[in-house]
Amino acid sequence: MKMLLTKLIKIQKRLRKNLILEDVLPEGIKTIAGVDQSFLDEREIISAIIVCKYPSMDVIEKTHTVTETNFPYIPGFLSFREGPAIIKSFLSLKKPPDVLIVDGNGILHPRGLGIASHVGLVLNSVTIGVAKKLLCGEFIEPKRVGDYSPIVYKNRTVGYSYKSKKHCRPIFISPGHKISLLTSLRLVKDCIEKYKLPTPLMLAHLYSKELRRNYIGENRKLKINHKLMNGHGSLEEH
Repeated sequence: MKMLLTKLIKIQKRLRKNLILEDVLPEGIKTIAGVDQSFLDEREIISAIIVCKYPSMDVIEKTHTVTETNFPYIPGFLSFREGPAIIKSFLSLKKPPDVLIVDGNGILHPRGLGIASHVGLVLNSVTIGVAKKLLCGEFIEPKRVGDYSPIVYKNRTVGYSYKSKKHCRPIFISPGHKISLLTSLRLVKDCIEKYKLPTPLMLAHLYSKELRRNYIGENRKLKINHKLMNGHGSLEEH
């Protein structure tokens, strides 16, 4: 595993040189999507995407895929575990969104290439990372709703902490690819409604959990039916 991680670190350091951290956005953003993952087990990932109109946040499309992974959860290497699932779901959309908000980090990462940045590079799309926990860096915690503060790592601003709701810890926003620090912050703030997280991301989170419950429920039904058939045989035998 140590040799593999050394190789992956080299890949991350090489890829981060290709990141664009300035605004390469369509003129007049019309759609923003959120993507979140749920796990059926250690190997199967549900990747759910919700596409919303901007700025109304009306849902216009949703999709999901189920993907297998053999890569374990290791902080700092999330893109190698969940990235392929996100890419598969994104490519299944009828129309790609103008911006994709990823549950995870962009450049707010020890090597400057979190899952939002990595996925953005592969898809050549505008991405933003929004995380619920701080992976690296230091910040002064904002006290009032709407306040934000820079996150500094190795003397460089790599994102913002943002107080989106009362009685909640801040969220951590960072550019992924083809977008600037300040525009990442502005767009996420625009997407905050009744939830702590931006609406497209929160809806994707809820969608992924709903799908997980449905998949698990269907699997239980199949197992129960299988046991009944094995225990009682077919109707023709009675």
